[in-house]
Amino acid sequence: MHKIDIFDTTLRDGEQSAGINLNTQEKLEIARQLEKYGVSIIEAGFPASSPGDFEAVKLIADTVKNSVVTGLARTNKDDIETAWEALKGGVQPHLHTFIATSPIHMQTKLNKTPEQVIELAVESVKLARKYFPLVQWSAEDATRSDKDFLVRIINEVIKAGATTINVPDTVGYATPIEYGALFKYLTENVNGIERVKLSAHCHDDLGLATANTLAAIENGATQVEGTINGIGERAGNVALEEIAVALHIRKDYYQTDSGIVLKETKRTSQLVSKLTGVAIQPNKAVVGKNAFAHESGIHQDGMLKNPETYEIITPELIGDASTELVLGKHSGRHAFTNRAEEMGFHLSDEKLKAAFVAFKKLADSKKEITEDDLFVLLTDQQVNTPEVDVYELESVQVQYGTSNIPTATVQAKTPSGQVEVVSSTGAGSVEAIFNTLEKLVNGEVHIIDYRVSSVSKGRDALGEAIINLTFNDVVSVGRNASQDVLEASAKAYLNAINRQLIKAHYQERVPVTQ
Repeated sequence: MHKIDIFDTTLRDGEQSAGINLNTQEKLEIARQLEKYGVSIIEAGFPASSPGDFEAVKLIADTVKNSVVTGLARTNKDDIETAWEALKGGVQPHLHTFIATSPIHMQTKLNKTPEQVIELAVESVKLARKYFPLVQWSAEDATRSDKDFLVRIINEVIKAGATTINVPDTVGYATPIEYGALFKYLTENVNGIERVKLSAHCHDDLGLATANTLAAIENGATQVEGTINGIGERAGNVALEEIAVALHIRKDYYQTDSGIVLKETKRTSQLVSKLTGVAIQPNKAVVGKNAFAHESGIHQDGMLKNPETYEIITPELIGDASTELVLGKHSGRHAFTNRAEEMGFHLSDEKLKAAFVAFKKLADSKKEITEDDLFVLLTDQQVNTPEVDVYELESVQVQYGTSNIPTATVQAKTPSGQVEVVSSTGAGSVEAIFNTLEKLVNGEVHIIDYRVSSVSKGRDALGEAIINLTFNDVVSVGRNASQDVLEASAKAYLNAINRQLIKAHYQERVPVTQ
């Protein structure tokens, strides 16, 4: 067995997905779960890109102790020094720097000659090593680069002090045979390649990210990079849960150990989905809700006789053992607290009290409280930032009839502390609510996307509303869960607005450099 390091870039490459906008508390919550999941390296963000990213990376680096925390930097002095200020409190400060190496990128994007690109790469690695004991260097668009040029530049950055060499399939162009052959070529031709980690980073534009990553492992990669649920730009990155489970199920073939705590897979996937607002497709490998569903009569017959006939992965392996009835209306705070801790939540007394109040309110109207319900309640409290003044919905009423114009009336507290009552109409109930809230909110709002889905089963299930909008030309995602989907929709709208207000509040307090 040899070790494969898992490099998670959910908080950097994953957050670059269209419509994803995590705040600092949400990033920290995901980072804590990634640490629990057993990832070797967490790429927490791009510190020089904004004050908010700087703050999040610094907080994660100062908090996480069992995973290495890294940040991205371009090949310039300011990026590298800003990253050091954010990451120097980490257990093992780690920097990830990159430059493009393909002809199309060097000529049209960088406007640099190959020699100039080599010089920039070497200078950035040398500077980074003055601060960081661990420096990863990436050849952006490596799979469309000349192989001999890759050997030349990698030789130089290793001499300059790089400790990891990353070979990304940036645009998802490679096939498994080509990508595996590239790794083999580099291991056979780069001087000192045995002294560094060789890393794979695959995008899924052609649906080949998992196959390409496994091909890299077969041909010398000792680190793989990806995201939870495969989120990321365009078609996304390789889904790390797929790689971890594949290496476990086929350890007879790959002979590797990833260090991933597989029983945390489902919770990690669920948390990322909830906080990013990106739904998991039902037939998604490993974590989709249909991953263990068997409808065919032949399959069902085989499963009854022996589950291994059609199930190579068990729900228990990834922590997906179902718990139907978790708590009820007569459950006390002690039982609620114990269950929250069993589910991996560690809330302050104030947040635990608020979560318990929300639980009791739900239990009064919902016969059975499932683990999915609790997960929503507890996660909302875990990432809540109550110290910032925001919009707060007090009530929403909708008048609707098939022959009447839907009319919504909203009473809400504004950030200034005043309570306002506004009304408006719309083509439907939801549009009437959104039109009303648009009157309430001080700013320009445009709805990009909106959806409602069921959190659990049954007629009394929680409905989760997710809304993607722009507020003063800045994209924001809001969410809320309630048995009343109209209430959830109104609260999700305000949640998206409040996230921008909270982000602005913290950016005013945090400089990019210190």
